Amino acid sequence: MLTSDTHLPKRARDLPAPLWAAIDAADVVIHAGDWVDMAALTALSERATRLIACYGNNDGAELRSRLPEIARADLDGLRLAVIHETGQSTGRTERCAARFPDTDLLVFGHSHIPWDTTAPGGLRLLNPGSPTDRRRQPFATFMTAQIADARLTEVTLHNLPPR
Repeated sequence: MLTSDTHLPKRARDLPAPLWAAIDAADVVIHAGDWVDMAALTALSERATRLIACYGNNDGAELRSRLPEIARADLDGLRLAVIHETGQSTGRTERCAARFPDTDLLVFGHSHIPWDTTAPGGLRLLNPGSPTDRRRQPFATFMTAQIADARLTEVTLHNLPPR
């Protein structure tokens, strides 16, 4: 399960119920930063079977002391990196492929805009959007995915109902 830019409690008092259900069902929860409040990290840490996360540009000193700028993990042979910011969308795929050459999947946030591309060398880039602040998007969103044989499969963008 992938999420980012939760911005609690500024953009919402709590995460949407469908997102909590996905968190409860997931083997791994990935959060690409901008928690804003330590209580959000605590709540996700308590409910997620396994949490892989980084801090974002809106996260203060306490969150930064608990989370890395770039989180890395091996998920059944899939090499994962999680970062909040990747810069402007123009050239993102090539820039990230050069910056993360030993990575199969890069999950990022910041823009609140869902993104799914694959670089020529095979790096998959995913941004799950935001479940609480849709900005210029029609829906608030999050993603789910499966891993099989060290490959990412069944990536699904979930649109959340309006609040």
